[in-house]
Amino acid sequence: MIFWLIAEIIKILIVFAGLLMAAAYLTLLERKVAAKIQNRMGPMEAGFHGLLQPIADGIKLFFKEDIIPADADGILFILAPIIAVIPALTTFAVIPFGAPVKILGHTVPLQITDVNIGILFILALSSLGIYGVVLGGWASNSKYSLLGGIRTAAQMISYEIPLVLSIIGVIMIAGDLSLSKIVSEQSHIWFIVYQPVGFMIYLIASTAEMNRVPFDLGEAEGELVAGFHTEYSSMKFAFYFIGEYAQIVVNSAVIVTLFLGGWQGPLLPSVLWFLIKVFFVVLIYLWLRWTYPRLRYDELMDFGWKFLLPLALANIIVTGFIMILINK
Repeated sequence: MIFWLIAEIIKILIVFAGLLMAAAYLTLLERKVAAKIQNRMGPMEAGFHGLLQPIADGIKLFFKEDIIPADADGILFILAPIIAVIPALTTFAVIPFGAPVKILGHTVPLQITDVNIGILFILALSSLGIYGVVLGGWASNSKYSLLGGIRTAAQMISYEIPLVLSIIGVIMIAGDLSLSKIVSEQSHIWFIVYQPVGFMIYLIASTAEMNRVPFDLGEAEGELVAGFHTEYSSMKFAFYFIGEYAQIVVNSAVIVTLFLGGWQGPLLPSVLWFLIKVFFVVLIYLWLRWTYPRLRYDELMDFGWKFLLPLALANIIVTGFIMILINK
């Protein structure tokens, strides 16, 4: 009992610290990727090639003056950034990040907890992030912030439907909602081979759900003066971006788990394979941001409802039809 309790605490600390470090250094990676695409250098001054830049940014934000607007709803204004960051950090609890290992005669799964409805757990938590954005916009008592929050709510609801439907094909093939079982079902062939359309829909819809370019209408600096977080400063401002960058890592890990075989791979340790795949998907997210222009709001909504949603439904129908033919 003591062994399992210690093992769980260690896994939680490793995952929590790893996500926070990843979120911090993703800001540096994003700047470097943007600089590479735009043929410039990016951060270079703080540490070797800018390696200390995330730490410098964190210190700067920590010591900045924390301002709460006079007419803002003080309690909700403080709670909103916390609500935005918690789902991103909690979601990783059900994602297997390596093959089980033997420690002192015990087989320890490299996963904080394996629940038989892991996919539903992820979908439920990811949908909570919208409350942090909407409450932040509303509690700020600013028209620009409120517009950004409302835009983001409509966008996230619209794209969450195709995102959920894109996973149905994987569930149908695996026959299980447990993420560890889904990974084990990909021991011979990754599900991206069977579900390339589902993979693309999830990638696009998750980008929109994270409110990132080309779907960043909740911020849209030129229109809304930074949108829902206009009135935020200091660490409250930082919390929103910790949540966003942690969500990039989590969504990348979900894609790896559902479509790219999870931690499975030859020769290298399973955890290393998992990290390599996650890093590859993270680079795709960053590449998308610095390649495509922002959509107009009507284009964004049309794309979600008139293209992605019918495509996701068609993918489910075709997957079911093929499975019936194979089973016959």
